[in-house]
Amino acid sequence: MANTFLKSVVDFTKNVKTTGALYQTSKQIEKEICSKIDQETKIVVEFGTGLGNITQRILDKLPADGKLYSFEVQAEFLEDVKALIQDDRLVLINDGAQNFDKYVTEKVDCFISSIPVTLIPKEVVMLALEKSYAALKVGKYFCQVLYSPFHKKKFSAVFDEVEIKTAASVPLGFIHHCQKITA
Repeated sequence: MANTFLKSVVDFTKNVKTTGALYQTSKQIEKEICSKIDQETKIVVEFGTGLGNITQRILDKLPADGKLYSFEVQAEFLEDVKALIQDDRLVLINDGAQNFDKYVTEKVDCFISSIPVTLIPKEVVMLALEKSYAALKVGKYFCQVLYSPFHKKKFSAVFDEVEIKTAASVPLGFIHHCQKITA
């Protein structure tokens, strides 16, 4: 356990500009960010696979006939996850969030994102958000974890409703549940 924690700290520290974190998210964040996944959920897109802790939580909630497309820009993280998680519902993709529509052609039930939107150029973030909104089914959610509560305006510019929930972690996690209400 200590060895795994140390490895994750080293991996995240080496890649802090693309992960935006020094270690994996807490169990409370994993639970809250995945709270909009239900038994009706079939297609989930994850931005920021990291070392797979949120990925595994998504798979635990996803029905047997579901599919998870998980995007990560760090190829070495994907190799770690590929070795750790063997699940036919998981499709690992080494590309950025803004390009997800090259791989996912069906409508999406839920987006789960842990990418560091504060470190990525605004144009890239807005493009990914706008494409996510277009691909999202009506009534469904785009869920983003951040460690600051000051980004609601960014999400409100794209999504119809935005609710922020906190989750215990160090630092405190703010999960933005962004809903598409109209077609």
